[in-house]
Amino acid sequence: MRAIGTIEGKAYPLGRANIDTDIIIPAHWLKTITREGLGKGAFETIRAEPGNVFDDERFAGAPILIAGENYGCGSSREHAAWAMADLGIRAVIAPSFSDIHSGNAFKNGILTVVLPQEQIDRLLEVAQELPITIDLESQTVTTPYQGSLPFRDRSFPQGLSAQGPG
Repeated sequence: MRAIGTIEGKAYPLGRANIDTDIIIPAHWLKTITREGLGKGAFETIRAEPGNVFDDERFAGAPILIAGENYGCGSSREHAAWAMADLGIRAVIAPSFSDIHSGNAFKNGILTVVLPQEQIDRLLEVAQELPITIDLESQTVTTPYQGSLPFRDRSFPQGLSAQGPG
């Protein structure tokens, strides 16, 4: 797994609350023990909707996902983190996360950044056209127009840091 320092690029402006692990990767994809190929099933139910952000060319290959509160709730399936990583997502920014999902994401090299809903709303607008940068060392999220939005170590599961398990 590669170290996380800076993640920058387009972001999927999803913004929905209560995205559970069954939405991230539906149960019928769980028959595999390999991590490869799960990106094809990632967010399958959302991808079935016309005009969804995951099939919008403007966001193709985005390393960042912006979501609503309670992201990753539901079952503790690690396949959800595997699917996001296989899709190319390296960071998720949301107001809150399921603790188990946040831990699974971290163990699989995906940063979970907690920001207040007001800042999430601003990032959702910016992500429509502009890139976003997450700097782990300075613990900031920046955009070309908004300056820096600081985040705290709460972005890591209990007992973990940017260096790994503590």
